[in-house]
Amino acid sequence: MRPFLIMPSQQKKIIFCMAGVLSIACALGVVTALGTPLWIKATILCKTGALLVNASGQELDKFMGEMQYGLFHGEGVRQCGLGARPFRFSFFPDLLKAIPVSIHVNVILFSAILIVLTMVGTAFFMYNAFGKPFETLHGPLGLYLLSFISVALWLPATRHQAQGSCGCLVMILFASEVKIHHLSEKIANYKEGTYVYKTQSEKYTTSFWIVFICFFVHFLNGLLIRLAGFQFPFAKSKDTETTNVAADLMY
Repeated sequence: MRPFLIMPSQQKKIIFCMAGVLSIACALGVVTALGTPLWIKATILCKTGALLVNASGQELDKFMGEMQYGLFHGEGVRQCGLGARPFRFSFFPDLLKAIPVSIHVNVILFSAILIVLTMVGTAFFMYNAFGKPFETLHGPLGLYLLSFISVALWLPATRHQAQGSCGCLVMILFASEVKIHHLSEKIANYKEGTYVYKTQSEKYTTSFWIVFICFFVHFLNGLLIRLAGFQFPFAKSKDTETTNVAADLMY
C-alpha cells in the first residue's frame, strides 16, 4: 500500500493558511500592543529629595519610583522620601506640550498602517488558499508585495526619495523618542515645580516585543511563499523570460 502523499495544491493551501494565520495573529498582536501601557517600564529617582538629605546606598530606595506607559496612557508612583504618590497620565491631551508630538504621532500612524497592511495580506493569503488567484495583484507577486511593504514600514530610510517619502521603523521611532528625547523624564517631571526626577533605568516590555516579533513574521511569510513553490520577484530564469517573450510575440 502506497504511503499517503499530499498533492502540491493541498500543500500550497496549507502553507498559505499558515501564513494567513500568522498575519492575523500579528495584526491582533499589534492592535493589543497599541492599547496597552506595556511598552516601557522605567524607574525614576527623585533627584531633588536625594540631594537635600544626601541620600546614598539603601537610602535611595525611599526616593525611587517607577512607571510604565504605552502609546496612549500610563501610570506610575513617585517617591520623594515622604511616601508613595501614585499618578496616572494620558498622552492626549495631557502631555502634548511635553513630548515630541510629531514622532509620537508617527509611531501611532505607522503602527495603524501596519495593521491595515497585515489584514490585507491576510485576506490575500486566504484568497490564494481557497480561491483562484489572479496572476498579478492577488497572486504570489501580490503576496510578496504586501509582505515587502509591511517590512519596509519597519526599515529605516537609507536616503530621502525625490517625492519626500521614506521608510519608517516604528521601533526605531519609539526608541528614539524614549532614549534621545528622554520621554520618561519628561513624563515624570510634567507639572512638577518642586521636585526634579531623573530616569535610572528603562526596559522595553511586552507590547514592544510583540511588535518586534511581528517584524520577523513578515520575513517568515515571504519564506512561506517561496516554500509554496513561487520564485522571488525579479528572480525568474532566462528560460521563463524567453518563453514569455515568445508567447507575447505569438499574440
